[in-house]
Amino acid sequence: MADFLTAFIPNRTKREKWREELMKSDLSFMIRKGLAEIMAGIIPHKMARNRWRGIFRYGLLRGVRLRWKVYHNRGMSPKHYLTVCAIAKNEGPYFQEWIEWHHNLGVEKFYIYDNESTDNTTDVLVPYIASGLVEYVFRKGVKQQLPVYDDCLEKHRLDARWIAFIDLDEFIVPVQDKTIPGFLSRFEGASAVEINWLIYGSGGAREKEAGGVMERFKRHSEPDHVLNRYVKSIVNPRRVFSFIGCHEVARMSGKNVDSHGQPVRKNFTDREPRQDVIRINHYAVKSYEEFLKKRARGRARTLDIRNLDYFERFDLNDIEE
Repeated sequence: MADFLTAFIPNRTKREKWREELMKSDLSFMIRKGLAEIMAGIIPHKMARNRWRGIFRYGLLRGVRLRWKVYHNRGMSPKHYLTVCAIAKNEGPYFQEWIEWHHNLGVEKFYIYDNESTDNTTDVLVPYIASGLVEYVFRKGVKQQLPVYDDCLEKHRLDARWIAFIDLDEFIVPVQDKTIPGFLSRFEGASAVEINWLIYGSGGAREKEAGGVMERFKRHSEPDHVLNRYVKSIVNPRRVFSFIGCHEVARMSGKNVDSHGQPVRKNFTDREPRQDVIRINHYAVKSYEEFLKKRARGRARTLDIRNLDYFERFDLNDIEE
């Protein structure tokens, strides 16, 4: 099956890469992804190609059924206004700070997918699960980030008004509003709101010290650094099909907008970052010791292991708060 699906990809390097991914990953997901890559590849415009890649991966027939489901349930009010979805592996020491930060800023529910953690993740999450704040799912396998994101969309299309898809090293920080829902209230017609990173470096720390992440790391990059062009999305699950990558979604209706409410017309890599209204503090490396542990955990989206030069790229300490 993998040989058949990749036979039409002309570039040998890409063909071998896709064949390896099909053999090692969730087969049904990768079949849809492989076919979507082929079909969307003929579309010349980058933004249109990305959107159709997401639609093809979701499936045209499934898309028709989804539109009917959303229309049929249009009068149903969501149970939660703002929720968060995350996949994590061995992030136990960071969960409490991350959950408390976002809960205090208006997040009503966390959908946590545990990708085979072997640390104290479940111990930390038990009280949050018992209170109903966290919905916990144990998820096996490699390269599970996009399958998890799409699973979360399918399960919670009707009971969540907004779902923020972020990682455990990312903290949403509203700048002009007191809460995240206060910010989102201006974007009720949007399919997704894309929020830029602000990269925080190690501050020279070699070993993990006591204290929370936001307390320990106070130095960040220049706001206009090219890495800050990356975004994460807060999504209206009734208006999107699926994720294109871990940063953006294929919309079903409405518009994807930036933090100023402007419709997204360029890929995020081609736009200047905006952090004056809201931003995501991205603690990509923390201390060098913590980075090495992060590197050993592997990645949620790809089989590749981060190179050691990843630390140098993301260890940005230009400005102190």
